[in-house]
Amino acid sequence: MRVLIVEDEFIIAMDTEAVLEDAGFEVGGVAATLEEAQQLIDKNCCDAAILDANLNGVSAEPVASRLRQHGVPFVVMSGYTADHMAGALAQAPFLPKPADPNSLVSIVRGLHK
Repeated sequence: MRVLIVEDEFIIAMDTEAVLEDAGFEVGGVAATLEEAQQLIDKNCCDAAILDANLNGVSAEPVASRLRQHGVPFVVMSGYTADHMAGALAQAPFLPKPADPNSLVSIVRGLHK
């Protein structure tokens, strides 16, 4: 399964990528901005996604909506709590940062059944 990582913090993105690759996933791309994420989604880069709710102070809601339009399941991984999520972000599975690697792998595996 190809997974898109949408995360504006470089270290978290790289750690997430390493966890996914160690678990046998392929990382279809890493995006730090809304624009990068939307371009990758439109290129059908992924079968699932991990989405930070806030990208450099901007809500990732447009990315969540684009993922839904393309039928791509995703998990929200955020430093905010789940009750701060709205719209398409609130409808997705949620992991708090920092995410436990085992929980991350388990929830991503469950996205594409």
